Amino acid sequence: MSPLKRFQPGYDPPARSRDAALLFAARGMDLLVSEHDGRLDLPRCSALPDAAASAHFLGVLDDTDCYATPVPGDFAPPEGLKFVPARSLYKQVDEATFAVAGRALSIAEWDLNHRFCGKCGTATQLVPGERARRCPVDHTPFYPRISPAVIVLITRGDEMLLARNASFPEPFFSTVAGFVDPGESLEETVLREVKEEVGVDLRNVTYFGSQPWPFGRSLMVGFMAEYSGGDVTVDGKEIAEARWFGVDDLPRIPPRLSIARHLIDTFIDQVKTRRALP
Repeated sequence: MSPLKRFQPGYDPPARSRDAALLFAARGMDLLVSEHDGRLDLPRCSALPDAAASAHFLGVLDDTDCYATPVPGDFAPPEGLKFVPARSLYKQVDEATFAVAGRALSIAEWDLNHRFCGKCGTATQLVPGERARRCPVDHTPFYPRISPAVIVLITRGDEMLLARNASFPEPFFSTVAGFVDPGESLEETVLREVKEEVGVDLRNVTYFGSQPWPFGRSLMVGFMAEYSGGDVTVDGKEIAEARWFGVDDLPRIPPRLSIARHLIDTFIDQVKTRRALP
């Protein structure tokens, strides 16, 4: 098994050729790739020298520099390259490269949306040493925007409460999630979102972990919590249905790249460990 790659983020581009660097060219949530024998690969900067010249330095993946750049909607890929949804790179590239791809999407979108000051319309300038653009007139800084969201697995004994979102492109059940409102703590958001979406009350809300989620421009903050009362009720609009599931009778659940799946898998392991005890 090959060792895991390491990524060292950076802001200021190094004084060396970009030709061999990886280029994450983003068009919305799509990335430019090449395909050989069914395998998807990211292009090198030498394949798109004009775009690479103004690309943003992301950092170094092992010994390879990485750059990101937005491309316009009418951009025609050179021969041998095509756009694919960035999420389709999961399992096509290693986890470290997939994580850099997510970072690149956010940086490209930030660059595209903040090239001009939102107050006065003046063209913004890059700030050396940090990920920011600043207006030279009123000095307003513009940083990449991240929307914090909570995601929680609700448990009751050896069961978990999973919900099916009405807007999911594919019918699967997942954990409850929602964005943080101004003035809320993360724990308060967990209690509110769960009550709104599935109608139950919680106790013992504990932090699990976090995951950047560029496909929603958010930071997912994960929790586990125990059911403490209330009937499961859904609005039928945002949440289509919610049910209790045992670990031996699970529905279709999220893919392994998501923190929702990590929460579910962790609980399954806990239940199986308890069952194995004498």
